[in-house]
Amino acid sequence: MAKLIKSIRGMHDVLPDDSFRWQAFETAIRQLMASYGYKEIRMPLVESTDLFCRSIGEVTDIVEKEMYTFEDRNGDKLTLRPEGTASCVRAGIQHGLLHNQIQRLWYSGPMFRHERPQKGRYRQFHQFGAEVYGIATPDVDAELILIGARLWKQLGLKNVRLELNTLGSSQARIDYKKVLVDYLEQHRDQLDDDSLRRLDSNPLRVLDSKNPAMKEMLDNAPALIDHLDEESSRQFDKLKASLDATGVKYTINPRLVRGLDYYCKTVFEWVTDELGAQGTICAGGRYDGLVEQLGGKTTPAIGFALGMERILSLLESQQESEQPQTVDIYLVLLGEASEVRGLRLAEEIREQLPSVKMIAHCGGGSVKSQMKKADKSGAYIALILAEDELSNDQVTVKYLREKKEQVTVGFDELTKFITNIV
Repeated sequence: MAKLIKSIRGMHDVLPDDSFRWQAFETAIRQLMASYGYKEIRMPLVESTDLFCRSIGEVTDIVEKEMYTFEDRNGDKLTLRPEGTASCVRAGIQHGLLHNQIQRLWYSGPMFRHERPQKGRYRQFHQFGAEVYGIATPDVDAELILIGARLWKQLGLKNVRLELNTLGSSQARIDYKKVLVDYLEQHRDQLDDDSLRRLDSNPLRVLDSKNPAMKEMLDNAPALIDHLDEESSRQFDKLKASLDATGVKYTINPRLVRGLDYYCKTVFEWVTDELGAQGTICAGGRYDGLVEQLGGKTTPAIGFALGMERILSLLESQQESEQPQTVDIYLVLLGEASEVRGLRLAEEIREQLPSVKMIAHCGGGSVKSQMKKADKSGAYIALILAEDELSNDQVTVKYLREKKEQVTVGFDELTKFITNIV
C-alpha cells in the first residue's frame, strides 16, 4: 500500500465546514474597502529574492531565517512572498501607478514564512492588506485605522485594542539609535544572542524582543517618542487629534517598533489578549522611503496587513456561528427518463432563480437511498420526479425541515412555488 501523503507542516487545508467563515469574512472586507474607495490589486506568489532583501531588510528574522527561497532552472533566486507590501510597491513602480498619483489599493492571499508552527502562526498564512500612496498627511493614517475599527464593529469582534507609536523621521531615528545603543551597551550582559547581533546591525529591533528576562531593562530604555523631530511630533499630534475626534480609543506604546525595516513615523497594531502569544491581528504604519528604496520616485505611503487566520480564530472563539443553509432543494430522480428530464428541469430552475442552491441527484439508487441523501444535504425541500410525476409534468414536493403534507406542483408553476418558500 502506498504511503499516505499529508499536507506540509504548518500549511493547512480549509475544509468545506469551515470555508463559509472565510467566505463571509472575505465578502465583508471587500464591501468595506469598496465603501472607502479602495481598488483591488493582485500580485504573484513568487518574487525576486532581492525585492524582500531590499525592502524588509537583510538583518531581520524574515530574511535571515523564514523565507522560502530557491533557485529556478535559470539560476534566478526566487522567494515565495512572506508579506504583501514589497510586492505591492514593486507592482506600482513597474506599472506606473505611483508617481504623482494617489492610489488606494487592497490585496489578499497566502503568504509564506518558515516559522515554528503554533496557534495563530502558520507557514502558509493568509493576509489582507491595504496600502495608500501619494498622501503625506496624517489624515490618511487615521483613515486606515478607522477602517480597522469599522471592520471589528461589523464583524462583532470584542476585546481588541489599538496600540500606537511613531518612529519619527529617518534623521530622528539615526539620532535616537545612538542614544539607544549607548544605553544597551551599558546593559550588554543582559542581552541575549539575538539582541547582541542586532545591537550593531539594527538596534531598534532589540526593543521588539519578547525575552522576559530583558523586559525590565527594555522598559527603562530611552523612548524614541522623546527624541522626535518637530515635524514628526506635529504629525503624530494631528493623528491623535483625528482619532480622538472620531472616538477611536488607543494606547501609546513607545516600545512598538514593528519588525520590518521600512517603517517610519506612524506605526500601529490592533491586539487582543485572547490568542495567547500571537495577539496581533492587524498591524501597519508609514513607509515613506520604500518606493524610492525600490527604484521609484519619492512617494509617501502607508498601509496595514491583517492576519485572516487569527481573526477567524478570534471570531470562532467569541461567537456561536451556525453553518449557513448550503442547499435549498434536493432533486430526487427515479428512473432513466426522469434523470434525463430532471437535469433539464434543474437547469431551467437555475436559469430563472440563480440565487437558489440546488443539488440534482446523480448516481441512481432507490427512493429510500436518495431521500436519505436529500435529508443529509440539509436541504429545505426535496423535489421528487418519478414516472408518475413525469407523465403529468409535475413534481412531488416533500418538506424535510417542517411537518407539512407533501404536495404536487406542475412544471409551469414550480418557479413561483420555490420563490414563495425558499
